[in-house]
Amino acid sequence: MNIVVLDTATVADEDVSLAFLSRYGQVTAYYMSSQEEVPSRIREAELVLINKVHLGEAEMAAAPHLKYIGLFATGYNNVDLDAARRRGITVCNVPGYSTEAVAQHTVALMLEHFNRVADYHRSVTDGDWVHSETFCYSPIPLAEVHGKTLGIVGYGAIGRRVADIARAFGMSVLVYARRPLNEPEVEQVPFRELLERSDVVSLHCPLNADSADMMDEAAFAAMKPGALFINTARGGLVDEQALRRALESGHLGGAALDVLRQEPMAADCPLLGAPRCIITPHVAWAAVDTRRRLVGIVEENIRAFLDGSPINNVVKG
Repeated sequence: MNIVVLDTATVADEDVSLAFLSRYGQVTAYYMSSQEEVPSRIREAELVLINKVHLGEAEMAAAPHLKYIGLFATGYNNVDLDAARRRGITVCNVPGYSTEAVAQHTVALMLEHFNRVADYHRSVTDGDWVHSETFCYSPIPLAEVHGKTLGIVGYGAIGRRVADIARAFGMSVLVYARRPLNEPEVEQVPFRELLERSDVVSLHCPLNADSADMMDEAAFAAMKPGALFINTARGGLVDEQALRRALESGHLGGAALDVLRQEPMAADCPLLGAPRCIITPHVAWAAVDTRRRLVGIVEENIRAFLDGSPINNVVKG
């Protein structure tokens, strides 16, 4: 098979190898690919592997031999699924590989907001403890998560894992999901009620036509004064201008984000320098253990496709 990888920089490094691909065909791997470069690079490809590169109608039309698109990701909003169906192209994602890592990062962001670890470390490094009159000093307010309410938007594997960890901290959990859960231990509530009752709101839903910009001016206004907003899902779920206004007005106590609408971050991103806003560069999924698990499942997907029984397929060609 003629295999093309369009953005190895997003997955592979000295700790995570894609050498296994050579077992399945001739491999051409690109460190990164601009959208303008994609059509020429996949012209002869039968299998294309991507992480965040967009593959739409035009790109697929440029690859007449294309049979398979494999994602190094769970989300597949960067692939035109309708175009793939029309062309009989199988599209496979990697569900579940990052559950533990993203849940861990979500909780790390929440704890950073309440425990202010980085701020206190910076203060100590600046010499403030050296000059303290007492054995400790606490100029930066701290708060417990115990007893607070976490609202989880989207209750797939990651949302469920975050809920488990939150309950272990003694938090109450509310869930908003589009389908009825019918789980007695889960308090499922309408979206507006979740916003109004939660001390922390965390997004764990996919980005699609229904969810785009779900966190808009009205949604942030509905949140409890002083609440924390967390997004480790997709940047397109959030109106970033509205979030900045909610932070600047003091209505929100803070925001913690691992994803933005434009990635890499734009120089004029509304959230750059926003008050009480923690931003990490889409790294929740990127632990070495997690990426090794990811490429292992990518190989399983390819093997199953070549055997004629594709797995993890969001489109079956």
